Amino acid sequence: MIVLDAILLSLIQPLLNASLYFGERILSGIADIFGGIILLVIGVLVILLVVAAAIVLIPAILVAVLVLFVTGSFFYAGIAFLAVALISMLAMAGD
Repeated sequence: MIVLDAILLSLIQPLLNASLYFGERILSGIADIFGGIILLVIGVLVILLVVAAAIVLIPAILVAVLVLFVTGSFFYAGIAFLAVALISMLAMAGD
């Protein structure tokens, strides 16, 4: 086992000291700025979609959990979840 560890260490140790910089940079200057702006916009859109989904789903989840505790039936809880989620989506679409 010690021999295997020594072999693996001798293979990995040069990689730790190697530079990860290969060749010239592909993007520079103005392309970096545009790339950063595009990634920022995509990030903001993803955050907005997650928040919108949470706003729609939280009431549906709460109602489904309440129905599950009252009736003990996953079927009724699923129907309640779908009904409240549909009502929430229709209410948000109407705004």
